[in-house]
Amino acid sequence: MKLPYKKLDSKGMGVPWVAQVRCLHLAVFALATVPILLCFSYLNGAQPHTTASPGGRSFEVRAGAGAANATQPEREGARADAGTSEAPLSAPAPSQSGNVTGGVPQGPDLTKGVAAEIIYEAGHMDVNSQICPDLGRNLRLLIAITSAPSHETARLAVRETWGHFAIRKDIAIAFMLGATSNQTVNKNLEQEQGIFGDIIQGKFVDTYDNLTLKTISMLEWVDRFCPKAQFVLKTDDDMFINVSRLLAFIAKHKPEQRAIYGRLARKWKPIRSKKSKYYISPQQYKPAVFPDFTTGPAYLFPAKISRDLYVAALNYTYFKLEDVFVTGIVANGLNIKRVHAPEFLNKRVSFTPCNIQKEISIHMVKSAEQYDLWKKLHDVAKCKK
Repeated sequence: MKLPYKKLDSKGMGVPWVAQVRCLHLAVFALATVPILLCFSYLNGAQPHTTASPGGRSFEVRAGAGAANATQPEREGARADAGTSEAPLSAPAPSQSGNVTGGVPQGPDLTKGVAAEIIYEAGHMDVNSQICPDLGRNLRLLIAITSAPSHETARLAVRETWGHFAIRKDIAIAFMLGATSNQTVNKNLEQEQGIFGDIIQGKFVDTYDNLTLKTISMLEWVDRFCPKAQFVLKTDDDMFINVSRLLAFIAKHKPEQRAIYGRLARKWKPIRSKKSKYYISPQQYKPAVFPDFTTGPAYLFPAKISRDLYVAALNYTYFKLEDVFVTGIVANGLNIKRVHAPEFLNKRVSFTPCNIQKEISIHMVKSAEQYDLWKKLHDVAKCKK
């Protein structure tokens, strides 16, 4: 029987077709093996490591939209970032473990929409309950100053000027900080705390993106250790506070009223440009307009509402604009009034004795300037009412 196909080799002998097919299979197998071996070699070699941020859960913010045609001034450059560390603004929020060692911690992509309770770790690394004896029963005022771990000079300037009011038994001052992995800064903080004992540290990395975590930490601390105080002033370490004027303001208001007092911002819109430092994604806040809020450099509220604000804040979608988040969205959901008080200037002004004496708060004050303003506060210059 003749084979259906044969090929003559160089000696004239025929090669069966079955053998040819086997040779072809071997050739195809060899060709297929080469890229697989190259792939294994590539994967086992040194590669740059990337960390993919897990997608956050989506939470709808429970706040009204407001006027659709409202306008908002761009916050860009309008507020110095006092009370935050010098870490890059793009540093991610920490994981729930709160571990800040071994490099920058990874966390969820906050722009995807993540509930605050997912990234906030309750408790404090340094409690300092002695700042507020007897849960604040005899305190008219607790001044909670947001500061960064490295802002040692700013804290000292505050203590030696308007913070001097803490010698009174009815006033207490505390500096609210986050955590840092910088061991030199941590050593300095330990020494500073040993001398002054007025620092409270929350379990979060101290960055600009975590400002809201810092305020939530402050609210938790007030609820746990100072709920019986009359009022709390939340302010920054680059503020000058006319405490005498503030006490006169407090005397005209009752701590039983559910209200937050400060410089009121109305009908501001979320900034949707991803290039902006103040970018807020639709997943973080969907409505076109923010609720009215009191601006962050300084605002006053009764200590008794700190628990309501703290508990409710954890149920909202997190974003880094702490004043909008806490005094706008959260307070609005709790039906807490936001009251405009023109004495809260919350901006930099000409440092004349009259300006210093008639306002409660002045913003963007450098450490060295605190001493000059403290002196001018006691100037005998006559000012128009």
